[in-house]
Amino acid sequence: MELTDLERYGDTAQRSARVVIGSYSTSFSLACKMLDRATSRHIANIYALVRLADEVVDGVAREAGLDAGQVAAALDALEAETEQGMQSGYSTNLLVHAFSATARSTGIGTELTRPFFSSMRADLLRSEHDASSLEEYIYGSAEVVGLMCLQVFRAMPGSQQSHSPQAAAAARSLGSAFQKVNFLRDLAADSEQLGRNYFPGKAAQGFSEAQKSALVAEIQADLAVAESGIALLPPGAARAVRMAHDLFAELNRQLARTAASELLTRRISVSTPRKALIAVKTVLGTTSWSSK
Repeated sequence: MELTDLERYGDTAQRSARVVIGSYSTSFSLACKMLDRATSRHIANIYALVRLADEVVDGVAREAGLDAGQVAAALDALEAETEQGMQSGYSTNLLVHAFSATARSTGIGTELTRPFFSSMRADLLRSEHDASSLEEYIYGSAEVVGLMCLQVFRAMPGSQQSHSPQAAAAARSLGSAFQKVNFLRDLAADSEQLGRNYFPGKAAQGFSEAQKSALVAEIQADLAVAESGIALLPPGAARAVRMAHDLFAELNRQLARTAASELLTRRISVSTPRKALIAVKTVLGTTSWSSK
C-alpha cells in the first residue's frame, strides 16, 4: 500500500532518528535491538531529541560560530518547536517531528519535556552546582528521560505492572545512574573543554578518591533500585533495559577501578567485546553477571 505524503515524511523522520542513535551511542543502539520495531523507533526518537539538545549546549553551536546569546536562542527555539510539534503533530525539524509522533502516541507531555529543557538551559547558565541545583539538574537531564522511555513501555502489550509507582521510581533511578556515570566518565571534558563542575563545593581539579568512591556507591544504589523495576516491564522492554543497565553497571565497575586522577585525563569506556558479551548474556536470559 502506497504511503501518504505525511506517512512518508514521518517514516523519513524516524529513520533520521535511527541514524542519530547509531552515530552517537553504540550502547543504546545495541539495547534498542532488543525491542520490537515500533518500540525501538519510539526510543530512538526520544534519544535523538535529547542528543539534539545536548549538541546545542555542549559546543557544536559555538563551534559553528554562535555566541552565547545565539546558543541560548537556538535552545529556546528547539524547545518551542518541540512543544509546537507535540501539539500539532508536525515539525519542519525531522528529529522534532519524530519525537512529536512518539510523544503524541505514548502520552509524553510538557511535564517531562520542560524540566529536560530547563536542565539543558542550566548548562548554559551555570558552571557550578550546589546540592539542590544538582538534584534538579539530574531530574531534568536524565530522570525525565527515563520516565519518557517508561511511557513508551507502558504502551506495549503486557504492561500492566509498569504503571506502578515502583516502575516510575526505577525509571528515574536508572536515568540518575546513567547521568552520574556520565559525570565521572566525562570529568575531563566537562572541566577542561566546557568549564563545568557538577560536584558541589569541590573543584574538578581536586577530585579525590573519596569523592569518586562516594559517587560510585551512589550509582550502585541507583542501579539496584532500577534493577528492582525491570521485572515490572513487558518482557521485550525488560530485555532492553536489562542490557542498558548491565552496560552501565560494567562501566561503573571500570570507573571504580580507575584512579580519580586518571579520570581527569581520559574517558573510560566499555570495550566492544565486553559489550558483545553483555548482549549475549542478555539474549540468553542472564539476569545479572559478575565482572570476573
